[in-house]
Amino acid sequence: MKRRGISVNTVLLAMLIGTVLIVLVSTTLLFFGSYERSLVRSSETNSIRTVYQVSTTVNEYLSETDKIMETIKGTLEDTGVDRGEFFDVFLRIRPDVVAVSTYDGEGNLLRCYSSLGDEPTVSDVNLSFRKEKIGDYAEGYISAPHVETLFTGAYPWVVTMITPLEGAGEERWAALDISCTNISAYINDIGIGRRGYCFLMDDGGNIVYHPQQQLLYSSLKEEDMEMIAGLPDGSCVENNVIYAVQGLRNGRWKVVGVSYVQETISENLMEMGRIQVISGAVILLAMMFVAAGLSRTMSRPIRELASQMEAFEQNAEQFTYTPDGRLREVRILSESFSHMVLRLQELMEKVRDEQINLRKTELKALQAQINPHFLYNTLDSISWMCEQGRNKEAVRMVNALARLFRISISRGHELIPIRSELQHAESYLQIQSYRYRNQFTYAFEADERCLDYLCNKITLQPIIENAIYHGINGLVEDGRILVTVREDGEDILMTVEDNGTGMDAAQIEAVMQKERSDHAGIGIKNVDDRLKIYFGQDYGIRIDSVPDEGTRVMIRMPKVRRERENAQV
Repeated sequence: MKRRGISVNTVLLAMLIGTVLIVLVSTTLLFFGSYERSLVRSSETNSIRTVYQVSTTVNEYLSETDKIMETIKGTLEDTGVDRGEFFDVFLRIRPDVVAVSTYDGEGNLLRCYSSLGDEPTVSDVNLSFRKEKIGDYAEGYISAPHVETLFTGAYPWVVTMITPLEGAGEERWAALDISCTNISAYINDIGIGRRGYCFLMDDGGNIVYHPQQQLLYSSLKEEDMEMIAGLPDGSCVENNVIYAVQGLRNGRWKVVGVSYVQETISENLMEMGRIQVISGAVILLAMMFVAAGLSRTMSRPIRELASQMEAFEQNAEQFTYTPDGRLREVRILSESFSHMVLRLQELMEKVRDEQINLRKTELKALQAQINPHFLYNTLDSISWMCEQGRNKEAVRMVNALARLFRISISRGHELIPIRSELQHAESYLQIQSYRYRNQFTYAFEADERCLDYLCNKITLQPIIENAIYHGINGLVEDGRILVTVREDGEDILMTVEDNGTGMDAAQIEAVMQKERSDHAGIGIKNVDDRLKIYFGQDYGIRIDSVPDEGTRVMIRMPKVRRERENAQV
């Protein structure tokens, strides 16, 4: 005798009214948590936007100073220019330039051009050029804001840029002091919320400029610079404070935005709390009135079942479903649906496995094929060498061709040691080098620790082939190909670089989608497919290329040891 299920009317009438309060309280708590997180995210977004605007302005300021410095450097290095006349005009049209100074190799002041006076005061304390830091100036240097100390009675707030001079006689360094009044005034005017602000820091965690510097110097305010210095670009929340960080193009400074969580969310949460209380009371009353009507229907379980069917259509592979056996009216439908889901998922898994196996078979068959054009051209080159009496070169080319085919066969193994794959690539490059009559050079840089790991055979050759045919072939200058193998954490990273014609984004996409052709041999797409089939979607090929400069192809695969070969194939 079959057990009779509980009636829909009984369950809905008993459960709906009893659970409405629990549901209401739970959803209210979830809403407040979600709303609070949303407010914090919104505040983070606003902080990031403000900091980005500040960094854009500061970057423009630094770019402008770079241009000024290039102009000054060119003038100082050109011995044919009347510097006095140039700087008289220059300082009048650029009032933000406080001083331009030159120093010898020992850091001694040689000349100074300034709107503050003709003769600087020689002092042991020169904050614009510090002798003990000459070692930091070789690649160019930009200082933190400081007081100009070269002239008595005038102490402007400046930023100093220092660059080495070339071909300028005794002068070795040029220092440019630019007033930072504009940028400090701009940062002072930036606010984030009621109490938020922005400041500049360097990559060592030192404050470059802070709108509340007086408070910091008098210890009335503190910034956790050690913690802030460790923050990456972006935003984060620490101790109810929102920090937004954006690095500048010079690589030495960062813009930091500081705002406070509590002032952002307190008023909003209080207002939403009042709304939620009123809404909850209204909902509770309404639910009490409609509970009796809903209990007489079974629309809810039917809608849930329909929703599950729709979810199954959207994501059939990951879908899970448990039949609802509490209600006799829905039990038969839900059990039938559950059986159908399991059966369809089994069939989909079977089809997917068959497709993967078929693709593996296709790729193995492709590897076994010999590019007829390559073989014909190679044999033709060997024949030509023999006719010309270049027997030694012909022998080396035949040996390279034999090694190429021997490693390609690899006794039927799909995975071979990286050492063998590099030998295969070197044999191919030797053959192509003879064929192209040394139009290019090549080199290998391989970490010895990587050579005994396994990789798919014929992985490098299609990449090198593409570099020769589409990158180096036709170059006026000599081509170069560099093959590197190194560890990258738990992965192996192979790289093939050339100095060929390069590709734009559309060409890269076309190469990654192109199947094999009779002339091209195994395509790059086929190599990428093999890597993904054997090792997963996280591995494969990535191409970086710049037109007219060259191409870099990176091949990522996991570290596979010899004893795992059978498990991988």
